[in-house]
Amino acid sequence: MNHNILHSNMKIVIDCDDAALALKKTIVSHLESRGVEVTDLDYLGSRPGAFYPEIGYNLALKIQDGSFSRGILICGTGLGMAMIANKVEGVYAGVCHDVYSAERLRKSNDAQILTMGARVIGSELAKTIVDAWLESEFQGGGSQPKVDQMRMLEKESFLKAKAQ
Repeated sequence: MNHNILHSNMKIVIDCDDAALALKKTIVSHLESRGVEVTDLDYLGSRPGAFYPEIGYNLALKIQDGSFSRGILICGTGLGMAMIANKVEGVYAGVCHDVYSAERLRKSNDAQILTMGARVIGSELAKTIVDAWLESEFQGGGSQPKVDQMRMLEKESFLKAKAQ
């Protein structure tokens, strides 16, 4: 892996629920050690006892409005965070617990949010996954029509919801 490929203008945002505080701290330290600008939203710091849906939704809104180019959400499994982040129009998130999936999340699916489970993977694997995801870019090609179709279907779904 080329560890110098990270874009200098890439703004990363991170947050987690109570199940993942230690892993979030590890990831923030890792990113900072690599010179990556990372903002910890620390939603729990201002709203103790908050559940993962509002934490994930809050971060996804920051991706949607362009405040950050990429986000990392961590909970017990990563599943709930991915589900809530994907409820925000124009935001794409996926759970990754291996390097290949993390690369494909960007290269094939153009997702802006990586989610992980602190109860599923250890800190060293998490750091490797984060690196692989951040160093990958959307490749278009054969994936482009699929991503375009996903975005079109998303718009259709949101339009239906707004019409009701």
